Amino acid sequence: MIFDTHAHYDDEAFDEDRDRVLMGLKEAGVGTVLNVGASMASSESTLALTEQYPFVYGSAGVHPSETAELDEEKFQRLCEILKNPKILAVGEIGLDYYWEEPEHEIQKKWFLRQLELARQMQLSVIIHSRDAAKDTLDMMKEARAGEIGGVIHCFSYGTEIAREYLNMGFFLGIGGVLTFKNAKKLKEVAAYAPIEQIVLETDCPYMAPTPHRGTRNTSANLPYVVNALAEIKGILPEQVIEITEQNARRLYRMDVKAVR
Repeated sequence: MIFDTHAHYDDEAFDEDRDRVLMGLKEAGVGTVLNVGASMASSESTLALTEQYPFVYGSAGVHPSETAELDEEKFQRLCEILKNPKILAVGEIGLDYYWEEPEHEIQKKWFLRQLELARQMQLSVIIHSRDAAKDTLDMMKEARAGEIGGVIHCFSYGTEIAREYLNMGFFLGIGGVLTFKNAKKLKEVAAYAPIEQIVLETDCPYMAPTPHRGTRNTSANLPYVVNALAEIKGILPEQVIEITEQNARRLYRMDVKAVR
């Protein structure tokens, strides 16, 4: 079944019908969801979702745009959340230079701290990088992130940057953008990257695929991404689903007993 490796079902966009949406995913062919923390509050609510739904797993971390809120006390709480056996990764973490705030140095400080935390806890990382390709890659190389492992979420750079991450053993997260007519760069990356290093994601409620672009996204829309990837790779949609599900389980080390 389809594995959605990056969702935000704790988002207020789902407040009115969250349970209905989540309970309807199996019928849509979705078997597993990884809900991603992006702040201290969303890491807490992600933990709550994993306790309520057996097929929902989680990550905990602070998105670069939220790093100004971090201090040592909150960081210690983050460590505690990450000890839960259903929390499988640190993220989403990284650098985002689209906005001027928080200052780049603050983002870098907490990116490095969270990378180190993932290494310490033997967890994969979920990387968010926007308009910060060089700094993200440089910091990850310096931190020997290839030894940590993880996924570059919502991959948005070209094949040259993709090659660097693939060589480090990282997975590329691909979602609804692949179905957009103007997504030439991502389609080139999807063709270039080995399917064994691609995972499916929605980033819901954002990034809905064509023909639902601009509406609230859910994991039930992933078959559109599956079909687009199958066409690019010249394989059957069923093969895309099977391979990317196996990839997701490897990414989040679900078949390895974690020691925390």
